[in-house]
Order: sequence, then C-alpha cells, then structure tokens
Amino acid sequence: MLRFATWKIIAILALTLAAVLVIVPSTLAPASYKALERALPSWAQPRTIVLGLDLQGGSYVMLEVDKASVLHTQVTNLRDDVRRILREEKVAITGGIGTQARGVQLRIPDAADRAKVLPKFRNLANSFAGAKIGGAPPLDVRDSGDGLVQITVTDAGVTEKVRRAVDQSIEVIRKRVDALGTREASIQREGDDRINVQVPGLQDPKQLKIVLGETAKLEFRLVAEPGQSPSELEELEQSDQSGKIAVEKQVMVQGEDLTDAQPGFDQRGGDPIVSFRFNIRGAQKFGEVTSKNVGRLFAIVLDNKVISAPRILQPITGGSGQISGHFTVEQANNLSILLRAGALPAKLNIIEERTVGPGLGQDSIDAGKRAAYVGAGLVVVYMLITYGVFGIFANLALFVHIAFIFAGLVLLGSTLTLPGIAGIVLTIGMAVDSNVLIYERIREEQHGGRSILASLDAGFNRAFATIVDSNVTMFVAAAILYFLGSGPVRGFAVSLALGILTTIVTAVTMTRMMIAIWYHYARPTRLPI
Repeated sequence: MLRFATWKIIAILALTLAAVLVIVPSTLAPASYKALERALPSWAQPRTIVLGLDLQGGSYVMLEVDKASVLHTQVTNLRDDVRRILREEKVAITGGIGTQARGVQLRIPDAADRAKVLPKFRNLANSFAGAKIGGAPPLDVRDSGDGLVQITVTDAGVTEKVRRAVDQSIEVIRKRVDALGTREASIQREGDDRINVQVPGLQDPKQLKIVLGETAKLEFRLVAEPGQSPSELEELEQSDQSGKIAVEKQVMVQGEDLTDAQPGFDQRGGDPIVSFRFNIRGAQKFGEVTSKNVGRLFAIVLDNKVISAPRILQPITGGSGQISGHFTVEQANNLSILLRAGALPAKLNIIEERTVGPGLGQDSIDAGKRAAYVGAGLVVVYMLITYGVFGIFANLALFVHIAFIFAGLVLLGSTLTLPGIAGIVLTIGMAVDSNVLIYERIREEQHGGRSILASLDAGFNRAFATIVDSNVTMFVAAAILYFLGSGPVRGFAVSLALGILTTIVTAVTMTRMMIAIWYHYARPTRLPI
C-alpha cells in the first residue's frame, strides 16, 4: 500500500506543477500579463480566470420579444400566402383581402372555388408554425357559408412563433456581442419571451443597447416613380430626418443574402461607409435588379428606415457594394456588426438594464477572498491541532486541491462568479472531511491493535468507499443544479463539481503519496495521530 512507484510520484508532482503554471497568469498585473503574451508563441498563449458580472462589473440587459410585432409579421406573411394561393388557383374574390388584428378575411362567392382553396388555406398551418402545438393548430380557418372566409392566428401560433423568435434571437445576439470583443457573455432564455444578457467587463451599456436594440432587417427596394399604383407603394422615414420617401413594397434583395459587411472609408470623400458582399443567390438577384433598372433610385432600407437611395448608374454584377449615409465612424462600425450577425427575427424591447460598477465587483471579490481565507485558515489550524504531522499532509493536499479547481476553471473557460467562490469554500470543507474520514479510520485500526502498516492500509482502503459514495451524491446534486439552473447557480455548480472531482484525487492519492514518502524516511514506531 505504501509503495509508490517513482513514475507515479513524478506524474503527481508534474500535474501539480502544471496546475500552478496554468493559474499563474491570472495572478499577474495587466502589464506583466501583456509581456507574457508577447513572449509566448501563439499556440501557447496564457489564459486567465474569467470573472463574472458580479466580480468585475459590466452591463446587464433584459430583453423581451415584442409580441405585437411578431403578430403583425405573421398576419402580413399570412396575407401574402393567401394572395399567392388565390393567384395559383386562379380564384376570383370580391372586395380584396382584408387585414385584421389577428388574421385576414376575404369573400369568395363561388362555392366550387371555396372548396378548392380552403384545404390549401388549412395546409398553411404546417409551414406557418412548423406543426401543431400541443394539439392546437396555429391557424383557425372558418367558412361562414355565405362566401366569407376568415383565417385567424391562434394563441398557440403566436406563442410558438415567439418561442422560435427567442431561440433565433439568442444566436444572433451572441454573434453581435462577440463582435464587440467581449469575453464570456452570458445570454440565456428567461421564460417564454425574454432573454437575459450579461456582459462582464463592459462598463458602457450604451454600445450594447445600440447593438441589441436594432432588429437589423436590411432590404433593398426600388424608389417609386411617377404613375405607379399607390397600392404597390409605401412611404418610409429617412434616417437623416429629411422626411419620407415613397418606395415599392416589393423587396428586391434581402439582407439575409449578405455574407460579409465591413466598415471603411469612401475613397472619394473619405466619409465612413459600410462595404457589403452577397452570397451567390444575393449576387444574382442584385445583378438582375441593377441591370433592369439602370437610372432608377435604389433604396437601402434598414428596419423600415431608408438609409440612402443612390441612383443605379450601371449594372452591379460583382455581388458587392457599399452603404453610405453620413455615418460617423462608430455608426459605421455598429452597422457592420449588425449586418454580419444577421437580422433579428423579431423586435426586442429592453425592459430592464443595469450597470455593475467595477467598485462593487471589487467589494465582492474582497468579501469572497476574506471568506475563503478565513475558512481555509480555520480548517488548517483545526487539522494541525487535531492530527499533527498528518494534518500538515492534509493541508498541503488542500492547497493542491484549490490549485486544481482554479486550473480547471481556466482550462474549461468557465466564468467565476460570487456563488462560484462560495462553491470553492464549500469544497474546502469537503476535501478536509475526506481526510478526516481516512485519519479517524486509521485511529480506529491502531486502537484495535493493528500494526502501523496495517492501520494505514485499512484506513485508506476502508474509507475510500465512503468517500466515493458521498462525493458521487454531491456530484449528482451539482449536475442537477447545472442543467436545471441558470446564471450564478450554474457558476456555483461548476466550482462545486470541480471541487468534488479534485477532492478524490488530492484527499486519497496526494495524501497517500505524502504519507508513503514520510513513512519511508521516518520509519516511525507509532503513528503520531
């Protein structure tokens, strides 16, 4: 039991040294850390512990999907789908398609025509929300019998659309926040229609609000010409507040076909611009539109506002172009971020925002440090008083245990929060508790008349099963907290789980190795325990 192969000792010491080296960059001053970054090759760049919003400060924003805009978009799409079906089936209607708050209505006087299109209207439900939700269809199609057909978006249809909008928005928001250069932003769903965004280290929430508050729905439309039917046009505000401009309702090219957008400067005037590039489909559409409409004004519309309306001087077939609109450098940079990340599927309203200052975060760090120091100090003193030299072994293993936890946080890229510090303090007690189980078992065996070697062997072997059982139970609890919790709860679960895993290594393997080395050189006649 007390024979440790040399290679095992070297492996344990090397693992401990590696853990220390991993956490050293986190203890360096900013200037020293930058110097270390420059000195090391790109494949060996140092990593630090990422502090959460409650430790280093930052910005917090709660977003809510605008259900009214979601419903409006659904009704608009429904109207277009109904119009398409009528056109494909060559069905005549009386009075046009009327738009209501929750759907559309139309009058089809011919019974045969109604029988032909009603099944197709009902089939719209499959593509409208993907499938029926909990047995409730997303669309309600009613035939009054006198030719009036009403198609209404149900509550289930709105709820499902909002849920999907939240899922899609989370991915778009993540791309936008990452483009700001921030690290370890927390973006999570809250309920059915809300998104919680936490960006540690970002002390100015203004830029975050600009990036998150824009839907970034980019469209290219032709500007209206004299003589066009008013039903085919709509007036939109211009972003420079110079009034409204009439544009065609038909969207010629959509922003979803963009593959890249970068800020830059106009070579002629030096004004900030945004250069964009389309994918193959978008480039083909853009080339066709500009080829057929040379001489016309082409409006660039962002979130129903006309940014600019340049004249098409020649066909643009290269699949790229630029947007100019008297931008500042910051506006051009923000617009490029929005376009690269893609458009939000729905409008998001900011219902809560907070800024946690670095001073408050420092207070939290200081309080956490004090708690950790006091807790660790009391444990160290208790182990020394109670177990003597064996207490020294337990304390050394405890320090290695803490080093392993922080090294694990660095390697996993996990964010350390204030509850995470609480989890580390808790695992300190758990780690020492494992040593207490081993040592008390050794005492019992020694009092029972066993030899020194037999007592040590029985203490480790018989306590091991108890240690594993208790730690497995705690690990399951930590896993449940991680998968069912969110935010700070997850931070606590991560540090707790890491502490449980390292406890088994340090309390059993590290302590056993130190006792084996001590026994080899000291050759005691009785155990000092």
